[in-house]
Amino acid sequence: MRNTIKKSLFAAAVLFLFENNSAQIFSDFKYKGNDKIYAENPLKDDEFYSPILQGCYPDPSITRKGNDYYLVNSSFAMFPGVPIFHSNDLVNWKQIGHVLDRPSQLKVDKAGFSEGIYAPDIKYNKFNDTFYMVTTQIAGGIGNMIVKTKDPKKGWSEVQKLNFEGIDPSIFFDDNRKAYIVHNDAPPKGTEQYSGHRVIKIWEYDLEKDQVVAGSDQIIVNGGVDITQKPIWIEGPHLYKKDGKYFLMCAEGGTGGNHSEVIFMSDSPKGPFVPAGNNPILTQRYFPKDRKDKVDWAGHADLVETPDGKYYGVFLAIRSNEKNRVNTGRETFILPVDWSGTYPVFQNGLVPMKPKLKMPMGVKNQTNENGFFPNGNFTFNDNLKNSQLDYRWIAMRGARENFITTTKNGLKINPFSTNIKAKAPVSALFQRQQHSSFEAMVSLDFKPKSKKDLAGITCYQSENFNYVFGITKKDKDFYIVLERTEKGSSTTVSSEKILMSKNIQLQVVANGDEYQFNYSMDGKDFNNLGGKVSGDILSTDVAGGFTGSLIGLYATSSNDSKW
Repeated sequence: MRNTIKKSLFAAAVLFLFENNSAQIFSDFKYKGNDKIYAENPLKDDEFYSPILQGCYPDPSITRKGNDYYLVNSSFAMFPGVPIFHSNDLVNWKQIGHVLDRPSQLKVDKAGFSEGIYAPDIKYNKFNDTFYMVTTQIAGGIGNMIVKTKDPKKGWSEVQKLNFEGIDPSIFFDDNRKAYIVHNDAPPKGTEQYSGHRVIKIWEYDLEKDQVVAGSDQIIVNGGVDITQKPIWIEGPHLYKKDGKYFLMCAEGGTGGNHSEVIFMSDSPKGPFVPAGNNPILTQRYFPKDRKDKVDWAGHADLVETPDGKYYGVFLAIRSNEKNRVNTGRETFILPVDWSGTYPVFQNGLVPMKPKLKMPMGVKNQTNENGFFPNGNFTFNDNLKNSQLDYRWIAMRGARENFITTTKNGLKINPFSTNIKAKAPVSALFQRQQHSSFEAMVSLDFKPKSKKDLAGITCYQSENFNYVFGITKKDKDFYIVLERTEKGSSTTVSSEKILMSKNIQLQVVANGDEYQFNYSMDGKDFNNLGGKVSGDILSTDVAGGFTGSLIGLYATSSNDSKW
């Protein structure tokens, strides 16, 4: 009897919460890319597009075991962190998950969007059949860290904090079984010569203790290729060995318009390292700013050798829109590398880059097919009813599972009492903006109970720069509202009273710098709210930081929009 009463009380409580909770159901999400560059450059059978990962997938690092390639990217405050991709041919890539997928590994709950995970490096050690991922976590007091696994498809270890300062660590396994870590750091105290002066350090690494060897550190590059020219931000180092020589490849010039990749050579992993005479070996900084199909900011590269002895390099670069806005962020590009001479050379990496590359021999382009990641002008449809979310859906500063529930009707978001401007976990499910011009639409079943309740779409560059397009309530009436937040200050662009039926379709249409926010009550005829608005606040050059814009399905019980 007592158990029966308890069950009845519990059921009543659940029903009360359900009926009094303003949770909303999102369904039938559609995203479609409409970039002119792909329409004007259709692929032939022996071609593929670069970037291979469109949207905010910066700082790529790559490794190989046998015929399997693995690639990772920076993820900042996104959760889960460090997306990881697998390929057997360098053209067709599948996302197999995230390296940092547990709260114990990723402490970004109080991080700004451009904090968190910087510049991960992935490497395979053939001597112990183990993969290592080393990165800097600028959050949670962690700093430089390393995780490892025998199989990247089966999860990674807990975090091992590394005992050194600086950023951008990478690991190198020598053929004598020794290991080293190289990274960016500040010059010794009192020796800084100019703003942006940095150094590259190397440490011996103890594979048994998974820790750098205390006292083994030394500077192997001071400033950059030529310190008399005051080069800035030597960073993103990677160490390689070929034909008995050691090669140190680094980014130089800052991750903007002067970005480049440079290389040094030595007889020892600890130097002295001598810069190549033909540096940089990759850059786009020398060309007219109004060039067609412009690729810019190229650098932060990593190399991989194929089983047949060829080389390829992955790197970040950007493609700005007609107003030079960088809304899609830093993307992952690839080029073949000629290493038949002393130094590696990125093929066509020192001329204006083209959108298409020749396919490696014997490879068939399967992008956007058979589970492979899409590129070009693709369409992504998700009814949001599957219990297993697509890997491209991510949250901000905390696990998705903390606020989502999958139902037979779609994805239920249980709103947090934080809104999109909080430097805290927010109840929003994001995917990256992957085109300059696109359409994104979602169906929403939601009836807010108060002005504090809001649900809809957000276009999000950071907690301080974003648009929110959603449904809320004022007195007894329902309203659709468009809010713009710039430098943390919000203004209502437009609002309109609506009569709520069961579902409303929300749509954002971008054409370069122009964004439009539309809604439909019948799924056929769309009404615009607020006219054409600028995408300036969604661009890195306006908002700052290192990320691209995200498109989010968003809900909050702490709406503060005013109109």
